[in-house]
Amino acid sequence: MNDSIRAQFPILHQTVKGRPLIYLDNAATSQKPLAVIQAIDDYYRQYNSNIHRGAHHLAQMATEQYEAARQTVADHINASVREINFVRGTTEAVNLVANAYGRKFIQAGDEIIVSEMEHHSNIVPWQMLCEEKGATLRVIPITDSGELVQEAYLAMLSPKTKLVAVAHTSNALGTIHPVKEMIAAAHAVGAVVFIDGAQALPHTSIDVQDLDCDFLGFSGHKVFAGTGIGVLYGKAALLEQMNPYMGGGEMIKTVSFRGTTYNDLPYKFEAGTPHIEGGISLGAALKYVQSIGLPVIAAYENELLQYATQAIQAVPGIQLVGTAAQKASVLSFLIGGIHPYDVGVLLNEQGIAIRTGHHCCQPLMERFGIEGTCRASFAFYNTRAEVDVLVQALQRAVKILS
Repeated sequence: MNDSIRAQFPILHQTVKGRPLIYLDNAATSQKPLAVIQAIDDYYRQYNSNIHRGAHHLAQMATEQYEAARQTVADHINASVREINFVRGTTEAVNLVANAYGRKFIQAGDEIIVSEMEHHSNIVPWQMLCEEKGATLRVIPITDSGELVQEAYLAMLSPKTKLVAVAHTSNALGTIHPVKEMIAAAHAVGAVVFIDGAQALPHTSIDVQDLDCDFLGFSGHKVFAGTGIGVLYGKAALLEQMNPYMGGGEMIKTVSFRGTTYNDLPYKFEAGTPHIEGGISLGAALKYVQSIGLPVIAAYENELLQYATQAIQAVPGIQLVGTAAQKASVLSFLIGGIHPYDVGVLLNEQGIAIRTGHHCCQPLMERFGIEGTCRASFAFYNTRAEVDVLVQALQRAVKILS
């Protein structure tokens, strides 16, 4: 990517500890381009108002921009606008499905399948549901290279399987799973499928019609939008059958003490005043990504990952954790017996931001017999020169900590 792209991200142009900031924690949260920052600024400067209920000019403008963002999301993933529910993020998307779908349709003796590689947010809600309903949580194992064992997954599927919840892309290892094939196999036994798309949306095109997933969740802050906003896509036929997740304003048509009638999709699941500027920022972020082109982004990030994977081999004692054939731009690694946190602290002293720890994937770390890893995760605004500085900094860290 050229300098004109980096120029669109103001936060990248600063120093940390006297060194130019190198931001390699994109899997945790992405930085925001001027287009997103401006969209949020415009909302508060020009048309700050609550939406849907006001007849005045500001309310109309805010409503138009918010609903235009919903349409942008729908177009981005090839869905109907009725199927786009704004939520706080992927975590709320999972919990919404677990409560509004799971509590209605999961029964004692049913089985829910997740993988050993899931983020805690795609494990705990299903555990809670299974405990409440007397259902069983089954876990797809992984290989030493960090790939799901598809033979084991297929063997697990049965008429007892009612729901499969898996990530499209691992946040801890970067592994890209064959979700289209996994969805088809689940549908063959009558199960519905929730896809955690949080780590996929920033890096690749997602077409829900092509995947045929029943539900998809993702977070705005990982795809260059603001925090506290996300999306739950659900097939309209399923959403119509589900009970509302929360009660309150906006999710109703009529309320009386004799009873309440619920609103049409997608408002049925959007109780209360929403995160208006968050939704608008998400629309702006997706338009920005579209202006560059996801195929261009994917090709560049893959090239950068390959370069970084090769370059990091020069670090003494380096051990990559997660070497799947299909990966997003994530490098998870350990260095000899050095604790990941110590590596992260020393890199911070040199202006480099990485993530250390278990990455909200403690079962995955237990599978590998480790407490955590160092994780460098790349976006399209990162460069080869930054990779070179990372490698040099790691080499210095080894000399200090060994």
